[in-house]
Amino acid sequence: MSRKLVISLPPHFHAPGSVAGCMWRVTAALLPAFLCSVFFFGIGALAVTAISILACVGFEYAISRWLLGVTPRISDGSAALTGFLLALNLPSNLPPWIVIIGAFVAIGIGKMAFGGLGCNIFNPALVGRVFLLLSFPAQMTSWPVPGGDLMAYTDAATGATVLQLVKSGAVSFSDVDLWRQAVGNTAGSLGEVSALALLVGFAYLLFKRVISWHIPVSVCAAAAVLAWCVGANPLVELLSGGMLLGAIFMATDYVTSPMTRKGMVVYGAMIGIITIVIRLWGAYPEGMSFAILIMNGFTPLINRIFVPRRFSAGRRAAAL
Repeated sequence: MSRKLVISLPPHFHAPGSVAGCMWRVTAALLPAFLCSVFFFGIGALAVTAISILACVGFEYAISRWLLGVTPRISDGSAALTGFLLALNLPSNLPPWIVIIGAFVAIGIGKMAFGGLGCNIFNPALVGRVFLLLSFPAQMTSWPVPGGDLMAYTDAATGATVLQLVKSGAVSFSDVDLWRQAVGNTAGSLGEVSALALLVGFAYLLFKRVISWHIPVSVCAAAAVLAWCVGANPLVELLSGGMLLGAIFMATDYVTSPMTRKGMVVYGAMIGIITIVIRLWGAYPEGMSFAILIMNGFTPLINRIFVPRRFSAGRRAAAL
């Protein structure tokens, strides 16, 4: 009987899970938010999500097979998850050709250009989302209003988000209906409209031990404290926009987030702070995507500062 000897550098970690299992669990955790988006936005939510997922899977297959010359690994679910996350960051009336461009940027530039799964520096879905926001600002900020024609797609009625209204001074924090924000009956992207659905997904991920609480809690805690200190309403900031979607499902990406618990807390706290700074004093009413991408760039530095004890003090000194 022949045996294959595998030689690799330490440290060696062994876990019962798999990459595919992790990806599909995260996908399952996103389903409550997706179903809420379908309930409020109808066929537009289905169309944008289907196009985004199929485009991401197709681009990864094509780039892997015909450009890089490697065996495509679309069965691990990472491309589908990227497409799912990208869709949840988009309005439900976005034209298909713009969704496809976003998928190409997310997979081709955000992921495969760095070497594929496990090698990317920035969250691929957010790379695609920010590219579309900068390239097509009008289409990316035209938010469909829930409760309209559920069979409408690109011609759905649109309105401003709560964050846009607050930033423009049209409404005050005290005028915001927190219950509507919590259940998702408000204008926004597919994944921004139901805080309760996102929290259900968060509970599932914690139960399955796919993620830990450190990053999501530190993001929300830092954002709430800063909002309270400057006179904003912490609940409005937490329940509105992409705060929970980003904190739970995007800032916790294994590849682009720190390895240690202390590093996760610092990383998450800075995301929360940067998000509130952009929301209150920046040009955009929403800042979660920019905050996560900025801190993705600092992840290697955070990993060097907060080195696990098992690597010893000598290894930390060498890293610094």
